[in-house]
Amino acid sequence: MSEVQWIYAPWKIKHKIFILIFLPFVFWLSWYSNGGNSWTSSLPFSCKLHYDHARRDGSYLDHLLEIRLPRMNYSQPETMNLLRTDVAVLTPWFAPIIWDGTFNIDILNHQFKQRDVRIGLVIFAIKKYVVFLQLFLETAETFFMVGYKVNYYILTDRPKDVPNVTLAEGRRVVVLKIPSHARWQDVCLNRMEIISVFTKQQFIHEVDYLVSADIDMRFSDHVGVEILSDTFGTLHPGFYRAKRQHFTFERRPASQAYIAVDEGDFYYAAGFYGGTVDEVYKLANQCHNGIMTDKANSIEAVWHEESHLNKYFLNHKPTKILSPEYLWDNGMGVPEVLRKRRFVAVPKNHAEIRN
Repeated sequence: MSEVQWIYAPWKIKHKIFILIFLPFVFWLSWYSNGGNSWTSSLPFSCKLHYDHARRDGSYLDHLLEIRLPRMNYSQPETMNLLRTDVAVLTPWFAPIIWDGTFNIDILNHQFKQRDVRIGLVIFAIKKYVVFLQLFLETAETFFMVGYKVNYYILTDRPKDVPNVTLAEGRRVVVLKIPSHARWQDVCLNRMEIISVFTKQQFIHEVDYLVSADIDMRFSDHVGVEILSDTFGTLHPGFYRAKRQHFTFERRPASQAYIAVDEGDFYYAAGFYGGTVDEVYKLANQCHNGIMTDKANSIEAVWHEESHLNKYFLNHKPTKILSPEYLWDNGMGVPEVLRKRRFVAVPKNHAEIRN
């Protein structure tokens, strides 16, 4: 064998090995990036909505380009000037507590408009509670997420009784029929299951954020994107000043909703909570699993799904907390710290409505 052949022979062997290893990898990579699979799990939710459609031609990267917005004039934030000194505005885990005077809605709107967010508002209208729908929807059109795309998801056993309300552009009513239950307690206990099921089947494809709200309420002041976060809970109007030992948590250790007397951050109301679709699904699914485990053990948490919601928020801290401005009952008076009453209870006879 000549010297040239001797040098070339090992290179031929290495070349064949390189082809055998490298080409299959190239084919696999091509298949993976052209529909065989997806690498979207680590992307923010708002990006995932557009990723599959745009990834082939690279237009997905256009979402990263700067969006030109009109100039804004507003007072400069001051590092040494507290926005509110009469209330707490931050939790120990750095979640903001939203009160009037703690945010600039114009700045927030500029940020959220860039993302073109879509919000789903989930409302249960079971049995006689359907009578609250007209006022709820009319006031929501005046005060809730004005200027944004909103789907009103009305879960009801009486679809024919859903009123016809004039809606702004980009907003729609989606009526979803669900079964009723003999006891009002069972209606409450089944909410988490219903939310998790519809989130997986439908909501995930249609909106970016989900907000669950009680129907026997009305909006009376601005409620906008300042509430949006991965997860948010609302301070219960009856307990926002109380010590944890006075919270009406589920105290029986046998329950999945159990919270010990020396545990608990705040008492959250089930009448107004939400977050991204992904996070609400996780919340609802875990609460439902806890409810079903309790049921198998013949236990019913003291405040039904609200008890399980509080247990969830104990272990999975909400990333934003709403003050009682966002869930109030005028029968409790108007304390000085409450500058706004944004979402308030409608006077009613509970026994009559629940019967």
